[in-house]
Amino acid sequence: MTRERTPHQASVTDTVELLGLVAQLEDSAFDRHAADAANAPDAEGRLLHSRFAAQSVERRDRVLSRVTELGGDPVAAIAPYNTVLDDFDVRTQPSTWWERLLKGYVGAGVSDDFCRLAARNLDPVSRALVLDVLDDAAQAEMSVRSLENACAQDEVLTARLALWGRRVVGESLQIVQRLLVNHPGLARLMTHAEHQGPVAETDGQPALPVVEPATPAAPGKVLNELTAEHTRRMSRLKFTA
Repeated sequence: MTRERTPHQASVTDTVELLGLVAQLEDSAFDRHAADAANAPDAEGRLLHSRFAAQSVERRDRVLSRVTELGGDPVAAIAPYNTVLDDFDVRTQPSTWWERLLKGYVGAGVSDDFCRLAARNLDPVSRALVLDVLDDAAQAEMSVRSLENACAQDEVLTARLALWGRRVVGESLQIVQRLLVNHPGLARLMTHAEHQGPVAETDGQPALPVVEPATPAAPGKVLNELTAEHTRRMSRLKFTA
């Protein structure tokens, strides 16, 4: 008789490493939405983005509260990622409102997908928190609706934004590569051994299991998964990814 072992579960250290990244991304989202509110072409856009900015602060603080619950230091958890998007922002300076909107849609989409993949092996409470924080369709729907309306009668704009989207996703994937290299805890979270081998039972008592270590996902595999999600995201806009 056999029973399945529970999925591989991340250490507290690796969990805090991911939570720090999620918190920093929400902090960066606040900055982005605050700037978008200032640059929005109409009053509706200013109101929407100011609300999104406020929501990002609330999400960040929820994640940092979980860091505290796990015995971590919120400041220490977020500090390693303070400049994580600096090079990305320098290399993807938008020249129009529509490029700005698409940059947020694509960049946030890739980073959120990365964090969702990494969250699969967190403890149930931390995993549920991360997925809940990242589960906000309102921002994506707003971007899609606005971009669709803008491109509906403008083939030149559509072509330009398709090229811009390719540039943004390329830069986003380079950030992912650097994260996997520079943050071993994130790399360890990207495992494919979600279930370890069965545990044999002898006379109704479980025998000592043979531990099968989780296998870190190859960077290429992670990038392929993120690219596939990006392609589906861009297809909503009828852009060629």
